[in-house]
Amino acid sequence: MFNPGLPSVYYFRLKELLKKLFMAQADGSYRKLISKLKGCDLLILDDWGLEPLNAQQRSDLLEIIDARYEFKSTMITSQLPVASWYEMIGESTHADAILDRLVHSAIKIELKGESMRKRLNKLTDADHVS
Repeated sequence: MFNPGLPSVYYFRLKELLKKLFMAQADGSYRKLISKLKGCDLLILDDWGLEPLNAQQRSDLLEIIDARYEFKSTMITSQLPVASWYEMIGESTHADAILDRLVHSAIKIELKGESMRKRLNKLTDADHVS
């Protein structure tokens, strides 16, 4: 339920968002989706950098990041080091523009150690009992 007093937050795996944008272009709802993404208080993009981007994906991503830049918060989660993001984005003009907007004034939190999923999978059934 929408509560006007609370901040709006959208969570997407990057691949899922890019697929939604592709489908929105096909069905005519692209501008509406971009507007929704532009206006939410926090956009969380998970699994950033699992695959290289194609030309349309770079363009869509730039449109979203540019619209939100300096107005709304965007959180990126990735196992890919920031130094490798340029290569993942691909074409240099888009990569420069996207990364300039993302990294400028960003707060970077780098976690070290084993993934929680890996740690939890090592537990036995007895370890899961409260």
